[in-house]
Amino acid sequence: MNAREILHQVESTGVVAIIRASGSGELIDVVAALRAGGVTCIEVTMTTPDALEVIRQARKACEPPAAIGVGSVLDPETARAAILAGAQFVVSPITCPDTIALCKRYSVPVMPGAMTPTEVVRAWQNGADIVKVFPTSSLGPAVIKDLKGPLPQIKLLPTGGVDLDTVGDFIKAGAVAVGVGGALVSAKALRARDFESIRSTAAAFLERVSQARGN
Repeated sequence: MNAREILHQVESTGVVAIIRASGSGELIDVVAALRAGGVTCIEVTMTTPDALEVIRQARKACEPPAAIGVGSVLDPETARAAILAGAQFVVSPITCPDTIALCKRYSVPVMPGAMTPTEVVRAWQNGADIVKVFPTSSLGPAVIKDLKGPLPQIKLLPTGGVDLDTVGDFIKAGAVAVGVGGALVSAKALRARDFESIRSTAAAFLERVSQARGN
């Protein structure tokens, strides 16, 4: 898939799953469960043990429409290593212009992190495809509405504090999509290898997104 197709997938589904798997085998099972539930954009954080190898093996095993990205990227060196390992999009908790430039060089979608209006605009001006608003745990959906007021042209992806109770409010506030971690792929479900629970939770998230969009 090219960059435009991946971005379309992020926006159309409205959910990016954030996973901290213990290995490639576990991740592949999780990806299969998420796909079955309709979530196809999966972010593997760099805090995952052997993250690059996990990404490499996941890309070999996972076919479209699954898109495997990398998260918690802090610098262009890490972004390049992840892209060479197979990452199809790059997410960061911060805005690093050099990382954005590196992703543009490789034609890979990039979603840098920002919080204040100044940071959001800076990320967008530097070439962000979507700006990750992080953290939103304490601020809630209202921060997205506040940002979209003066900045309607910027696509926002809130991460932190997004669960089944709040996802609809984030979408209604103007988020193009949301980043979801433990509320979607819980540590408990991973330990129990309860992939059916992950599948049903993924489907529930997409249903809430669809309802919030009025579909």
